[in-house]
Amino acid sequence: MSISNPVRGHDLPGLMTGEVPEKRDRRQVPITRRTIKSLSLVIPAKNEAAGLPGLLEELNGVLAQREGLRYEILLIDDGSTDETAEIGLAAGARVITHPESLGNGAAVKRGIREARMDWVVLLDGDGQHPPDQLPELIRLAESRYDMVVGSRGGSGGSVHRNLANRIYNGLASYVTNRPIPDLTSGYRLIRADVVKGFCYLLPNTFSYPTTITLAMMRAGYSVGFAPIEVRERQGKSHIRVIRDGTRFLIIILRIATFFAPLRVFMPLSAVMFAMGLIWYAITYFTGGRFTNMGVLLFTQASVIFGLGLVSEQVAALRFQRSDGDFRS
Repeated sequence: MSISNPVRGHDLPGLMTGEVPEKRDRRQVPITRRTIKSLSLVIPAKNEAAGLPGLLEELNGVLAQREGLRYEILLIDDGSTDETAEIGLAAGARVITHPESLGNGAAVKRGIREARMDWVVLLDGDGQHPPDQLPELIRLAESRYDMVVGSRGGSGGSVHRNLANRIYNGLASYVTNRPIPDLTSGYRLIRADVVKGFCYLLPNTFSYPTTITLAMMRAGYSVGFAPIEVRERQGKSHIRVIRDGTRFLIIILRIATFFAPLRVFMPLSAVMFAMGLIWYAITYFTGGRFTNMGVLLFTQASVIFGLGLVSEQVAALRFQRSDGDFRS
């Protein structure tokens, strides 16, 4: 949400230097709402011929109702062996084909880089993400947010996947120091200029939503969440719980140390220091001495804390040098 430029004293006719202008009701100050005029819809797809025709028809129907909106549909065919590409072309989408599968995240990155419009919509090609919820995402983005995520509220998967998502949400909430109801949702609306600047951070796997969310929040962009009801997917899921779940955890740690190092190093240092105190107390009361193990634990705590401080300074310098790349 942007507010009109503040009025300075010398811009007001008849107002002399030192005079205090009459207080005005803040509710009377006009608020400028931005309008989303163009969208690039990026759909990564691998063998999604079963549900793709219905999804593309729904998208065209929903977006055609919005007057004055220009949009394009980018279908990134990630090495499909069925009619995915042909279906996209028949529906009027711009199709980009990978001759072999490079990964869901690689397809998303390609789509983001190819996007020509001011805002980017990311959604899966399996039909789970309801197109009729897109107007709500647009409404929230127009009001205040740089990115709006379709939050599934813990649904949309098997029991173990939903449990894993809750764990990821908790870890990410700690890293960013704000609640994150859905870290891994692939349904989101983002400013194109912002997300293009983060493309180099995105992995080639399914963990790209994790990276985008953490990067946006730690970089100071506003992120909102809109509750959605996911539908039953068409076709077969390509996610492997153990393999991709481990990658999600690594991604969270990598992004955390990239943007907020002390959120990782500080707890580790505190734990090490507490262990040193406990060990020192045990050896002092049982043997009246301070052992080498106590010295080692205290030293490790100091080293880890020092690494955290240095990493925090490096992160700050990185943003200072790259401010033009991350922010618009």
